[in-house]
Amino acid sequence: MTIEILPVTDKATLRRFIRVPFAVHDNDAAWVPPLLLEREQAFSPKDNEFLRRAEVRFWLARRDGRDVGRISAQIDPLARQGTDGAVGHFGCLSAIDDPEVFAALLGTAEGFLRDRGISRACGPFSLSINEETGLLVQGFETPPMLLMGHDPAYAAGRLEALGYRKEKDVYAYLLDLQAPLSRSARSMLERPLASSVTMRRLNFSDYSGEIRRMVDIFNDAWSGNWGFVPMTEPEIDEMAKRMRMLLDERLVWFAELDGKAVAFIVVLPNINEAIRDLDGHLLPFGWAKLLWRLKVSGVRSARVPLMGVRQSLAGTAIGSAIPLQLIGAVLPAHAEFGFRQIELSWILEDNLPMRRILERLGATAYKTYRLYGKTLG
Repeated sequence: MTIEILPVTDKATLRRFIRVPFAVHDNDAAWVPPLLLEREQAFSPKDNEFLRRAEVRFWLARRDGRDVGRISAQIDPLARQGTDGAVGHFGCLSAIDDPEVFAALLGTAEGFLRDRGISRACGPFSLSINEETGLLVQGFETPPMLLMGHDPAYAAGRLEALGYRKEKDVYAYLLDLQAPLSRSARSMLERPLASSVTMRRLNFSDYSGEIRRMVDIFNDAWSGNWGFVPMTEPEIDEMAKRMRMLLDERLVWFAELDGKAVAFIVVLPNINEAIRDLDGHLLPFGWAKLLWRLKVSGVRSARVPLMGVRQSLAGTAIGSAIPLQLIGAVLPAHAEFGFRQIELSWILEDNLPMRRILERLGATAYKTYRLYGKTLG
């Protein structure tokens, strides 16, 4: 049957767009259905600053009366441009295992980018590099954690058949908190910091100020990394609102040098563990289940989505020691929360200093996400 590509133009088609992965992953035991209300907010310009600053389009692929795929294309004015021309992004890619569906979706996104003077497509980003990044290419057998993507095993091959090639891999590391630390790991964690460095928890009485300190450090720490896009003031405000319910001062730490914050770490309970069987719905009983699992029965896993050390400390002994000490600062709280494992993600494949720290602690790279690129003719 002919594949029809439909633009998402209203709330009804947006709801269909959000629902596509539910059908694609219908028989995937590892997939976690997102909360439908949260997804509607993520794709709303009112609630997502990225959609207000970037040029974004969404499309559905439909065949034989049913939705069989979806994709987005986006042009972010804050994204770095390539040396060989303007770069645009694609994302939100989800489709049944059919080469014609993938070709129709990618062809539509490429056409949109090409018509706007873009010479290279890169992705998937859903929607920004500061949200879900990359296509899962290893680690399909385990469910994704909070704010991490999950893709069918066939998707990478379908992209590569359309001329997309690897640009960068990013890893998700998993640390088993029930396994005893090695002697060398304990020695690293017990090594004292310089007297000028102090560690402190998040101060909720200055919540907005603390969030801005985090983002200021993040924008500085990550500015030299591949694909970096700075967080903007509106994004900071939105992030502060979304994260407040999940943040606990025992799981957010700053490192201060001579009284000034120079590094931080954020650990969030893995909410995916609590919503996995809700099928995207909070009503009629989803809210009660979610709150019970988060506040009473607890979840057994957590994720580090944000961490950074100011660039001025790069290559120094203090700068090398602080990431390890931040991880060490949050470890005691994991016993209080009952966490059995923690994911640290995402980690660039060429971020060798951080990878060595995690591996010395006993963490393993258990998922790989790949960013692809293609020159548009």
